[in-house]
Amino acid sequence: MPSENRSNSKDDTDHAPAVEHLSGAHELLNALRKRIGEHPELAAAITKIESALSTLTVKTGGML
Repeated sequence: MPSENRSNSKDDTDHAPAVEHLSGAHELLNALRKRIGEHPELAAAITKIESALSTLTVKTGGML
């Protein structure tokens, strides 16, 4: 069982950079949307980032 905990901890560490990049991109796109208004491609990009963050949340057991 202890090896499982170490594996999960390593997985969380492996996902940390991806989470940081996705979160940062999400914030930038939302700021851009506020500046220029709604745009279909911008909305699609934000939706894809939100989906990626949701997937990472599920894969890490909510430990983001």
